Amino acid sequence: MAVSYSHKLGQIIGDSLEIAVAPFLQSFADRFGLYLDKKGERKARTGKKVTWFDIHDNAHDLDFVLEKSGTRESIGVPMAFIECAWRRYTKHSRNKAQEIQGAIIPLQERYKTHHPFIGVILAGVFTQHSINQLTSQGFSILFFPYEKIIHAFAGAGMDVRYDEKTEESFFALEIEKWNGLKKRQKEKVYRTIAGQSQPEIHSFIASLEQKITRKISRIRLWTMFGKQFVFTSLDETEKFIREFDPAVSVPEFCRYEAKIEYTNGDMIELHFADKENFLSHLFRLKNET
Repeated sequence: MAVSYSHKLGQIIGDSLEIAVAPFLQSFADRFGLYLDKKGERKARTGKKVTWFDIHDNAHDLDFVLEKSGTRESIGVPMAFIECAWRRYTKHSRNKAQEIQGAIIPLQERYKTHHPFIGVILAGVFTQHSINQLTSQGFSILFFPYEKIIHAFAGAGMDVRYDEKTEESFFALEIEKWNGLKKRQKEKVYRTIAGQSQPEIHSFIASLEQKITRKISRIRLWTMFGKQFVFTSLDETEKFIREFDPAVSVPEFCRYEAKIEYTNGDMIELHFADKENFLSHLFRLKNET
């Protein structure tokens, strides 16, 4: 298969984006005693990818995961799932937004009792519709516009401004330039990417902090009693309701229901029929707060 230099240049830009934001996430992790997992070797998992599994055991590869009680040797509790994405053309932005949703929403569902932060770090060209699509699903967004990416690479003597008519020879030349850069020159590119968007980065980190530092504000608990009646038609159901007398009905215990409300607006709903399972779950929540 022929080498796609345009694809390789896109990978360089995407990798640079991840490297540019990693120090801010690492600083946050250090401040709150969390473990930041990112691409690379780690004793707690195999390979270099950060892979998590949803409730159906489907694998999802992510760019960053913040874990409580995680170490290099053991996987912790997921507190944040964060994905990065670079796209040059608006026509690809909606598909990428859907791809990100498809990777993270199932993980959020599996770990819903932890209410993990879900965030996306975007760069390049994304339509407002695709951004709104993500925010409507609860994602926090950090966006680096295309022009800022161009400016960061221009400082290293590179030109990453291109369109669909650009020849492969152009991309090959820019990749050659990148490969010829010294480490300090590449680090300058990373610093420039981040340096141009300090307010946006701080806003993203603030939304992450609000999620991580949440506290329980109120717990609502219901003990549910009643018998279950099963019908096969609306007529049967109507007849039962008309003849039912609550005053002579003997209730049976069904389950516990609870809503745990947090200071940042998060809410966890719990449903347990067994007392010991309910207490066991509350014990786990106590250890995680």
